[in-house]
Amino acid sequence: MALYDRVLVPTDGSPKGKRAVEHALALAAVHDAAVHALYVVDTASYAGTGMEATWTGIDEMLREDADEAVAQVAALAEGTDVAVETSVVEGSPGREIVRHATDAGCDLIVMGTHGRGGIDRLLLGSVAERVVRRSPVPVLTVRLGEEAEPTRAAEEPEAAETAEDG
Repeated sequence: MALYDRVLVPTDGSPKGKRAVEHALALAAVHDAAVHALYVVDTASYAGTGMEATWTGIDEMLREDADEAVAQVAALAEGTDVAVETSVVEGSPGREIVRHATDAGCDLIVMGTHGRGGIDRLLLGSVAERVVRRSPVPVLTVRLGEEAEPTRAAEEPEAAETAEDG
Protein backbone atom coordinates (compact mmCIF):
# COMPACT_ATOMS: atom_id res chain seq x y z
CA MET A 1 0.00 0.00 0.00
CA ALA A 2 1.42 3.35 -1.05
CA LEU A 3 1.61 6.15 1.45
CA TYR A 4 0.25 8.64 -1.08
CA ASP A 5 -2.23 8.05 -3.90
CA ARG A 6 -2.98 11.66 -4.88
CA VAL A 7 -0.63 14.59 -4.45
CA LEU A 8 -1.92 18.15 -4.85
CA VAL A 9 0.52 20.74 -6.13
CA PRO A 10 -0.79 24.30 -6.27
CA THR A 11 1.18 26.26 -8.86
CA ASP A 12 1.53 29.83 -10.00
CA GLY A 13 3.58 28.97 -13.07
CA SER A 14 6.62 30.91 -11.90
CA PRO A 15 10.15 29.64 -12.54
CA LYS A 16 10.78 29.55 -8.77
CA GLY A 17 7.57 27.56 -8.25
CA LYS A 18 8.94 24.85 -10.53
CA ARG A 19 10.97 23.56 -7.58
CA ALA A 20 7.80 22.61 -5.65
CA VAL A 21 6.34 20.98 -8.78
CA GLU A 22 9.49 18.89 -9.21
CA HIS A 23 9.24 17.74 -5.57
CA ALA A 24 5.59 16.77 -6.05
CA LEU A 25 6.33 14.84 -9.24
CA ALA A 26 9.28 13.02 -7.63
CA LEU A 27 7.19 12.01 -4.61
CA ALA A 28 4.36 10.89 -6.86
CA ALA A 29 6.76 8.75 -8.89
CA VAL A 30 8.13 7.05 -5.77
CA HIS A 31 4.65 6.37 -4.38
CA ASP A 32 3.01 5.54 -7.72
CA ALA A 33 0.62 8.43 -7.09
CA ALA A 34 -1.25 10.81 -9.36
CA VAL A 35 -0.61 14.55 -9.24
CA HIS A 36 -3.36 17.16 -9.18
CA ALA A 37 -2.03 20.51 -10.46
CA LEU A 38 -4.11 23.43 -9.23
CA TYR A 39 -4.06 27.10 -10.14
CA VAL A 40 -6.23 29.46 -8.10
CA VAL A 41 -7.21 32.68 -9.84
CA ASP A 42 -7.32 35.13 -6.94
CA THR A 43 -10.07 37.34 -8.32
CA ALA A 44 -10.60 39.00 -4.92
CA SER A 45 -7.30 40.84 -5.30
CA TYR A 46 -8.62 42.48 -8.49
CA ALA A 47 -12.09 43.35 -7.19
CA GLY A 48 -12.83 46.99 -6.55
CA THR A 49 -9.96 48.26 -8.69
CA GLY A 50 -12.34 50.49 -10.63
CA MET A 51 -11.53 48.70 -13.86
CA GLU A 52 -14.85 46.94 -14.38
CA ALA A 53 -14.88 47.97 -18.05
CA THR A 54 -11.63 46.09 -18.70
CA TRP A 55 -12.37 43.12 -16.40
CA THR A 56 -13.08 40.86 -19.39
CA GLY A 57 -9.56 41.45 -20.72
CA ILE A 58 -7.98 40.93 -17.31
CA ASP A 59 -10.03 37.78 -16.72
CA GLU A 60 -8.92 36.35 -20.07
CA MET A 61 -5.29 37.14 -19.29
CA LEU A 62 -5.53 35.51 -15.84
CA ARG A 63 -7.15 32.42 -17.38
CA GLU A 64 -4.39 32.15 -19.99
CA ASP A 65 -1.74 32.37 -17.24
CA ALA A 66 -3.60 29.73 -15.24
CA ASP A 67 -3.92 27.33 -18.18
CA GLU A 68 -0.25 27.78 -19.01
CA ALA A 69 0.81 27.16 -15.40
CA VAL A 70 -1.03 23.84 -15.06
CA ALA A 71 0.10 22.81 -18.55
CA GLN A 72 3.70 23.31 -17.37
CA VAL A 73 3.12 20.72 -14.63
CA ALA A 74 1.79 18.23 -17.18
CA ALA A 75 4.77 18.96 -19.44
CA LEU A 76 7.24 18.31 -16.60
CA ALA A 77 5.56 14.94 -16.01
CA GLU A 78 5.97 13.85 -19.64
CA GLY A 79 8.22 10.83 -19.94
CA THR A 80 7.33 9.64 -16.43
CA ASP A 81 4.64 7.28 -15.24
CA VAL A 82 3.02 10.07 -13.19
CA ALA A 83 -0.54 10.90 -14.22
CA VAL A 84 -1.37 14.60 -13.97
CA GLU A 85 -4.84 16.08 -13.63
CA THR A 86 -5.17 19.86 -13.94
CA SER A 87 -7.69 22.30 -12.49
CA VAL A 88 -8.20 26.05 -12.51
CA VAL A 89 -10.52 27.57 -9.92
CA GLU A 90 -11.38 31.05 -8.66
CA GLY A 91 -11.37 32.27 -5.10
CA SER A 92 -9.13 32.73 -2.09
CA PRO A 93 -5.98 30.67 -2.71
CA GLY A 94 -5.63 29.23 0.80
CA ARG A 95 -9.28 28.28 1.03
CA GLU A 96 -9.46 26.81 -2.49
CA ILE A 97 -6.28 24.74 -2.07
CA VAL A 98 -7.66 23.09 1.07
CA ARG A 99 -11.08 22.64 -0.55
CA HIS A 100 -9.58 21.02 -3.65
CA ALA A 101 -7.39 18.69 -1.57
CA THR A 102 -10.48 17.54 0.33
CA ASP A 103 -12.80 17.27 -2.67
CA ALA A 104 -10.24 15.40 -4.80
CA GLY A 105 -9.27 13.03 -1.98
CA CYS A 106 -5.63 14.12 -1.98
CA ASP A 107 -3.30 12.57 0.58
CA LEU A 108 -0.63 15.27 0.49
CA ILE A 109 -0.21 18.90 -0.55
CA VAL A 110 3.20 19.96 -1.86
CA MET A 111 3.54 23.71 -2.22
CA GLY A 112 6.14 26.40 -2.40
CA THR A 113 6.74 29.06 0.18
CA HIS A 114 8.80 32.19 -0.15
CA GLY A 115 10.05 31.74 3.39
CA ARG A 116 9.06 35.20 4.51
CA GLY A 117 9.20 35.78 8.19
CA GLY A 118 8.60 38.50 10.71
CA ILE A 119 7.01 41.70 9.48
CA ASP A 120 6.86 40.55 5.82
CA ARG A 121 4.64 37.63 6.75
CA LEU A 122 2.57 39.74 9.09
CA LEU A 123 1.92 42.38 6.42
CA LEU A 124 1.61 40.15 3.37
CA GLY A 125 0.11 37.02 4.88
CA SER A 126 1.10 33.59 3.72
CA VAL A 127 -0.97 31.22 1.60
CA ALA A 128 1.28 28.35 2.66
CA GLU A 129 0.76 29.15 6.33
CA ARG A 130 -3.03 29.27 5.89
CA VAL A 131 -2.98 25.93 4.09
CA VAL A 132 -0.79 24.33 6.77
CA ARG A 133 -3.16 25.53 9.50
CA ARG A 134 -6.39 24.46 7.75
CA SER A 135 -5.46 21.33 5.82
CA PRO A 136 -6.80 17.97 6.96
CA VAL A 137 -3.90 16.27 5.10
CA PRO A 138 -0.14 16.70 5.47
CA VAL A 139 1.46 19.70 3.75
CA LEU A 140 5.03 19.65 2.50
CA THR A 141 6.37 23.15 1.96
CA VAL A 142 9.27 23.68 -0.41
CA ARG A 143 11.39 26.77 0.09
CA LEU A 144 11.40 28.76 -3.15
CA GLY A 145 14.24 30.93 -4.31
CA GLU A 146 17.95 30.42 -4.56
CA GLU A 147 18.83 32.31 -1.42
CA ALA A 148 18.22 29.69 1.25
CA GLU A 149 19.19 31.35 4.49
CA PRO A 150 22.07 29.64 6.29
CA THR A 151 21.36 28.26 9.73
CA ARG A 152 22.88 29.87 12.77
CA ALA A 153 25.15 26.86 13.23
CA ALA A 154 26.46 27.28 9.67
CA GLU A 155 27.20 30.96 10.32
CA GLU A 156 28.88 30.37 13.68
CA PRO A 157 30.61 26.96 13.76
CA GLU A 158 32.19 27.67 17.16
CA ALA A 159 28.79 28.31 18.72
CA ALA A 160 27.47 25.01 17.37
CA GLU A 161 30.48 23.12 18.72
CA THR A 162 30.13 24.79 22.12
CA ALA A 163 26.45 23.88 22.28
CA GLU A 164 27.28 20.25 21.47
CA ASP A 165 30.01 20.13 24.14
CA GLY A 166 28.04 21.55 26.89
